[in-house]
Amino acid sequence: MSHIHLTTFIKAPAERIFDLSRSIALHKISTAGTDEKVIAGITSGLIGKDESVTWQAKHLFKIRHFTSKITEMQSPVLFVDEMTKGDFKSFRHEHHFKKVDNGAIMIDLIDFESPYGVLGKAVNSLFLKKYMENFLQKRNSIIKEYAESTKWKVILN
Repeated sequence: MSHIHLTTFIKAPAERIFDLSRSIALHKISTAGTDEKVIAGITSGLIGKDESVTWQAKHLFKIRHFTSKITEMQSPVLFVDEMTKGDFKSFRHEHHFKKVDNGAIMIDLIDFESPYGVLGKAVNSLFLKKYMENFLQKRNSIIKEYAESTKWKVILN
């Protein structure tokens, strides 16, 4: 099992960051490099508890499908998405939002396991974990950019 822990400070209200993090439109913007598109489930707006979305994207030279479901939600402090279908053996992403005096701290806790036993573990340690960290850091930088400017109004209004 691989674990990723990312912390991002954002000068914006936690409620705004929480909603931007659940936005289907902003997810598409933040993942433009992998040409992600929704092919099933919630296709627009903000994903909510017990709702699912299926993404199609090109990762690691292959078109992949990933279905996740929001399994927990406590607005505006936490939501959890878990893979229900996809290439991973397991995937769980906790999104935490902590209010601070001059903004909020967004914390991502991701646990994932690759298939293929020993080979999957080797790929995780040599490449996949860093690939996932970079992918999520880019997504977080887009959330930060939108939350700290007036761009959020286009997404959430």
